[in-house]
Amino acid sequence: MKISTDQHFWDTRYQQQQTGWDLGEVSPPLKAYFDQLEDKSLKILIPGGGNSYEAEYLIQQGFTDVTVVDISAVVIERLRQQYADYLNKGLRLLCQDFFAHHELYDLIVEQTFFCALDPSLRPDYIRHMQKLLKEEGKLVGVLFDREFVGGPPFGGSRAAYRALFETELEVLTLEPCYNSIAPRAGSEAFIIATKKQA
Repeated sequence: MKISTDQHFWDTRYQQQQTGWDLGEVSPPLKAYFDQLEDKSLKILIPGGGNSYEAEYLIQQGFTDVTVVDISAVVIERLRQQYADYLNKGLRLLCQDFFAHHELYDLIVEQTFFCALDPSLRPDYIRHMQKLLKEEGKLVGVLFDREFVGGPPFGGSRAAYRALFETELEVLTLEPCYNSIAPRAGSEAFIIATKKQA
C-alpha cells in the first residue's frame, strides 16, 4: 500500500504533529478565491482536508454545504471536536479514502492533498476528480511549483501539471500565486480546472 493511502501513516503524522506543510490558517490564494464567490449554496469538497482551515473559513462566510474527506481518523476526530458547532450548520466530516468517495460537487478545493499523494497516483487523482465534478463544476487550488527531496510532500512543475491535468480536465488557469505567504513566495501555483466540454 502506498503511504498516501495508508491510514496508519497519516494518523501517526497527525499524532506526532509531523505536519510541516500546515499553514495554521486558510491559504491566502484560496481565501481570495472564496471571497469572490457569491453562491453560498455551492456543494464543496475538500479532499485530504487535514486541519481544514479552509472548511472553517467557508462556513464562517456563510457557505452551507462543505464536505471534508480525510483518511486519518485522528484528524477527523479532532475536527469533530474543534468544529462541533459547525456540524449542523453545513459542515460534513468523513473519514474515508478519497478514491472511495463518490458524489458530485460544484467546487473541489485542492490544498496540499495533491502533494501528499505518491506521484504514481496522480493520474488516478485526475480521473477521480473528473468523476466527482458536476458538469459546470470546478477544481480550484494551490499546487507546489517546486521539487522536494523525498516526500511527502511531493512537488512538480506547472508544465508537468498542465500536461497531467489536461488528460482529463480543461485547465482554465495555471499561474504563479501572487499572494502566497512569505515562506512559499515563488513556489506555489494556482489552478482552476473544469470538465472538458464534449
